[in-house]
Amino acid sequence: MQYPEFQFLSSQASQVAHSCYAFGIFEKNHTTPEASHLTDEPLYHDVLLPLIKESQFTGQQGTIATANGLPTVGKVILVGLGKQEAIGEEAIRQAAGMVYNACIKLYSPSVVVHFNTLLNDTTHLKAFAEGILLAAYVDERFKSQKDTKTTYLKKVYLLNAKADDQTIQLAQKIATGVNLARDLVNAPPNYATPSMLAQTATELAQKHHLALNILEKEDCAKLGMGAYLSVTQGSNAVPKFIHLCYKPKSLDAQSPFQKIALIGKGVTFDSGGLNLKIGNAQIELMKCDMAGAAAVLGAAEAIGAIQPRKEVHFIIPATENMINGSATKPGDVVTASNGKKIEIDNTDAEGRLILADALVYAEKLGVDAMVDLATLTGAMVTALGTHMSGIFGTDPQLTNSLMAASPRTGEKIWQMPLEASYFKSMQSIVADMRNTGSKKGAGSITAALFLKEFVEKTAWAHLDIAGTAWKEQPWCYHHAGATGFGVRLLVDWLLNS
Repeated sequence: MQYPEFQFLSSQASQVAHSCYAFGIFEKNHTTPEASHLTDEPLYHDVLLPLIKESQFTGQQGTIATANGLPTVGKVILVGLGKQEAIGEEAIRQAAGMVYNACIKLYSPSVVVHFNTLLNDTTHLKAFAEGILLAAYVDERFKSQKDTKTTYLKKVYLLNAKADDQTIQLAQKIATGVNLARDLVNAPPNYATPSMLAQTATELAQKHHLALNILEKEDCAKLGMGAYLSVTQGSNAVPKFIHLCYKPKSLDAQSPFQKIALIGKGVTFDSGGLNLKIGNAQIELMKCDMAGAAAVLGAAEAIGAIQPRKEVHFIIPATENMINGSATKPGDVVTASNGKKIEIDNTDAEGRLILADALVYAEKLGVDAMVDLATLTGAMVTALGTHMSGIFGTDPQLTNSLMAASPRTGEKIWQMPLEASYFKSMQSIVADMRNTGSKKGAGSITAALFLKEFVEKTAWAHLDIAGTAWKEQPWCYHHAGATGFGVRLLVDWLLNS
């Protein structure tokens, strides 16, 4: 896809002909906008003030007003930014997405943006650019009829913003990672197979000069990955255990986490196995069960381009969870690579099985911290809905640093408890543990407790992204479909921890 081009303007917007004009308006109170910063704008009295009054525009965050065919200026967009004293990166990111979508509706290929002095701030400029770039995502790979009617936004002129091409380039690198993750999750499961994920990793390794090791089924067997391999048994698709690695020339000695492993659940289609998904389990959306893997590959794309002073390992146990005569059965006992024996109580609790062996593998690399991402439990959707992911962790410094990245990126996470007493519900008569709890409720917690059994001493955090990886309806800078959740959070954390 082709991103819109950004250009900085220091003079009045009138120098750009045949454009659309977007103004950020603050909220003074619930009924009155704060537009005093625009009173010197030549369009204020003849265009902006009448549009504010006619549309009853208040400047509340998330509101928008547009006008088309105005005699002196043509097209105008007013975007509500909320209270000026409370403005943050996510509010600007959302406003940028709204500007992009409004330009599409107004058939405008260019826009002049006047957000007062907000975009002189590096973090705000980055957020604005991200909002535009993420909203510009288009996926027509699997359509025979391409969209030839939409007028896509091609030029974004930033008025009175300090020229900072480096920040724009950083936003582009991050957006490219997010959009790669979106592509992977949006792709149909007969396309996005374990082998295709391995091919994507190969292309990233070549593009960014990353080290790559792809473990085949036989390699995993030699390492004793019985938990991971038990999930692969029912599928004709060849499993791939992917290990990408970025190593800088020098490490950031000031960071507590200099060597990091990012681990993504890579179930490219989840039928549930013999515990087949039925009813509201939405088997038709189970191509999304590799969203954790997609986020890790998206992070690899961004990190490979940005090149921070952190050593980062990107680990993906990729497989399908399908049914044939060799499929794992409820009641089977498998042995993970740390020697722990697991009774398979439910074949649809497969994500934790493949992550178990991945965590053991990652810890042996000698990293300072491990973070896994997984569409792991429907219970997380029940607990936190579709706008927030849950985070579990064993190390407060790691968890807090990830939590700190959340408001900067707008990818919301909420800390969940690792209540040790709940592990009793996973006790097995015949093995060390079962892969699910016997009691109803706390399904996300018991899943996290299961994963904790495969971490010895390394700082570890688990992100359950079951509710946030996919959106049924478009919203701000998100289209319907894959969100790429986790890429921006991980990249921000890596750059700032």
